[in-house]
Amino acid sequence: MSYGVVGGLAAPPLNVNANSSLSSCVCFWSLSDGGGGGSGGGSDGGGGDSIHLGKTSASGYKWRLVIAYEGTRYSGWQYQQSPPTIQCVVEKALTRVTKLEREDLYLVGASRTDTGVHAWGQVAHFLTPFNYDGLESIHAALNGLLPPDIRVREISPAVPEFHARFSAKSKIYHYKIYNDAVMDPFLRHYAYHSVYKLNTVAMREAAKHFIGKHDFSAFVNASHNDRSPNPVKNITRFDVNEMGALLQLEVEGSGFLYRQVRNMVALLLQIGREGIPPNIVPWILATRDRKELAKYALSAPPHGLCLMSVKYNEEHLQLPSGRPATSHGRHHTVRKCKLPFY
Repeated sequence: MSYGVVGGLAAPPLNVNANSSLSSCVCFWSLSDGGGGGSGGGSDGGGGDSIHLGKTSASGYKWRLVIAYEGTRYSGWQYQQSPPTIQCVVEKALTRVTKLEREDLYLVGASRTDTGVHAWGQVAHFLTPFNYDGLESIHAALNGLLPPDIRVREISPAVPEFHARFSAKSKIYHYKIYNDAVMDPFLRHYAYHSVYKLNTVAMREAAKHFIGKHDFSAFVNASHNDRSPNPVKNITRFDVNEMGALLQLEVEGSGFLYRQVRNMVALLLQIGREGIPPNIVPWILATRDRKELAKYALSAPPHGLCLMSVKYNEEHLQLPSGRPATSHGRHHTVRKCKLPFY
């Protein structure tokens, strides 16, 4: 079989059926291929990438994806034996488009979002032994194969030094709370419903205590996936924004532990209900004990959480020479009909 050669090795032809969705994807790959359980909304450490880490400097072409997904019916990002997961479905589409095996793609996500957590700006990278001369067709083919609750927003070539997880400078998460007696049914999958009137002034005061470099051991759930992660994280901002009945908690940090964001939100909810004072935050941080937090709050539900964006240094986002331009998708045009002359 001969393919058209594009920039070195031969790139396979795009003969996939774009109407053949992977919405009912079943993953038969074994865990030994680099799987691992999903992690909490915002976890950065842990296993699951063992086969990917040694490939960061290998020869080939690296590609960066920006992915959005509605996580309601998925068991998180990270591949695991109980499908479907986001990584499972995306890898399945990539194998169809690239004609490569899963173990040759080395797909790595920036954050291992938990079951039910959404994303607007998840970043991932994968490898191919061949170059492409254009990415719009690949982009369209991927989204044609993916179910409608997963979209590739952007695909671009990446420099060899780029790594979706290890190159990340910071991540931004939003947590939505609908604070009214009656829940908006259109937001039920994307916002936590609080029937208690929340004191947002107290919540803002408490959120300020999270800003800075702290040991967040009290705000991490134990996970067999996390191999002794560093509990010290730097939170650069934590805002509580009111938009009518909707509260949007926006947190940005250098990294997050397993369920750290949801645990911080849970404590802010208790403070907003005026059950505990804002100054309890530094006290719980100082204990470094998850059991102390559990006396006051459990993890907030996952469906209110969304990974909004991942930030990188400029040198990691540069487009390599001799590579195609970034694809943001393309609009379809309607051919104008030639009307008959009478």
